[in-house]
Amino acid sequence: MTTPGTRPLTTADLVEGWHRVGVREGMALIVHSSLSSLGRVEGGAAAVVASLREAVGPSGTVAAPAFTSGTVRDPAPGHSGPPGPELAELRAAVPLFHAGLPCDTGAVAEALRALPESLRSTHPQVSVAAVGAHAREVTGRRSLGFAVGRESPFGALHDLGGHVLLVGVGHNRNTFLHYAETFAPNRRLKLRRFPMAIQGERVWIEAPDVADDNDTHFPVVGREFEERAGIREVLVGAAPCRLVPVRELIPLAGRRPPELRGALGPRTA
Repeated sequence: MTTPGTRPLTTADLVEGWHRVGVREGMALIVHSSLSSLGRVEGGAAAVVASLREAVGPSGTVAAPAFTSGTVRDPAPGHSGPPGPELAELRAAVPLFHAGLPCDTGAVAEALRALPESLRSTHPQVSVAAVGAHAREVTGRRSLGFAVGRESPFGALHDLGGHVLLVGVGHNRNTFLHYAETFAPNRRLKLRRFPMAIQGERVWIEAPDVADDNDTHFPVVGREFEERAGIREVLVGAAPCRLVPVRELIPLAGRRPPELRGALGPRTA
């Protein structure tokens, strides 16, 4: 194992690190990551992606959130009624989603998305990029409403018995906690707004989804699950990393946020 700060991490160092975290050949992974948390990496984000692919092997799948919610979004979500000229111009400047649109979920996710063989799901704000044996299965799902729910790539990863790999980030970045909350009867809600081209016409779509957690309950839920499941944190380079099995996480993750909200009193999204 490389001591943090002594020399740049190589692809081989990273593969060895992922194996220590628990990554095995044939796994389906979704990776939430901070490249800078690893320290110096020879080859940067591309090397991280290559190491993950090597760690899961040809029968495995590596996915990453390729979200564009910071780009493909309504500049005035609270405005109702026809827009004036200034707002109409702002909305016209919002890009339509396409597979080549850069994501805003970090350097590793963007490096995976940019691979020639990478596939990408088609939700305008909440797409997922994937490579490997089950990439087509993962990216083939899309639901405009509840974009991280059952009929999304996250549902496909759940069905595959996938794992979440957290690299230098916490459960506030773990989208599967949102996936779990889509099944809760008293889930927190928000409205997504984004442009789409439908029959050659640019239109704005409104779709319901679970609301942002804003670092309130998800870190608590993640910590509780790790303690119950005996998940240990492993350093890869300088990054604390954890591997979380999706199917085991979901029952607790769907139940606890509503319980925590009850304990803390009413809260609106």
